[in-house]
Amino acid sequence: MGENNQMRTDLALESTANRAEKLAGLVVDTRQEGGAEVTWVHVLSPEAQRRLGKPQGRYWTLSHPHLPLMTPKERMDIAGQIAQVLRILLPPEGDVLVLGLGNRRMTADALGDKVVSGMMVTRHLQQENLRGVCAVSPGVLGVTGIETAEAALGLAEKIHPAAVIVVDSLAAMATSRICTTVQVTDTGIHPGSGVGNHRKAITAETMHIPVIAIGIPLVVYANTIVRDALTRMIASENADQAEDMADALCRSLSDDLVVTPRGIDELVQGLADMLALAINSALQPTLTMEDIAACLH
Repeated sequence: MGENNQMRTDLALESTANRAEKLAGLVVDTRQEGGAEVTWVHVLSPEAQRRLGKPQGRYWTLSHPHLPLMTPKERMDIAGQIAQVLRILLPPEGDVLVLGLGNRRMTADALGDKVVSGMMVTRHLQQENLRGVCAVSPGVLGVTGIETAEAALGLAEKIHPAAVIVVDSLAAMATSRICTTVQVTDTGIHPGSGVGNHRKAITAETMHIPVIAIGIPLVVYANTIVRDALTRMIASENADQAEDMADALCRSLSDDLVVTPRGIDELVQGLADMLALAINSALQPTLTMEDIAACLH
């Protein structure tokens, strides 16, 4: 299949996979940490950006096959790893605006809204031992009539945060990534990308302050599933025929048709709680993870 179809993913890690050639301006470092695979992807040049279809910047990915089924203690450990990365990417001081993107009425797109529900908002408290945090779920254009990026910029111009954290559902290329992978990046985000509805970007260039994006893949494109299944079925006999059949069948499917797991409601809530714990921990280093978890429940 063509590169565009193969690269229908929000994960930088998947965009770099299976590249036979070395690409100047691309650095990928993968290592095992416990049962998790942790990868840093650095896109350093305009050429690497063009070839990968990912903006220049840093992408951190953690994948664990049992992430949706972990115990609270195990998820707390993962949240701690995410918090460490956020501290690296965020400025050390100043208020932070947390934006939960997506449509709360669509479970596979409600990750951001659920994370915001678990945020410790502290900007109004003005306490020395607490970093100022405000959190908003601006909704989606079809419900509010307002572009998410416009709402984000308007808020930033009024409250003057030092940085913005945006949380959104993502789309993956491999079904094994669904609910098992977390991506953190300093390149910002295109709201709605996880459900094939790209909107105006929320990035450092548009917001004029650092923008850190956090997401978990909750959907995969249907034509990706069909392509992979067909290729596996007949590739051993005729690889060219497999690609041709996959191309033909995928062209008959809508580009906007996405698939999400059964039981997505429970899965999303558990993952949202984990991300909320991670963000709160990163923003409030004077509090222990246990103290934050107790406050949230």
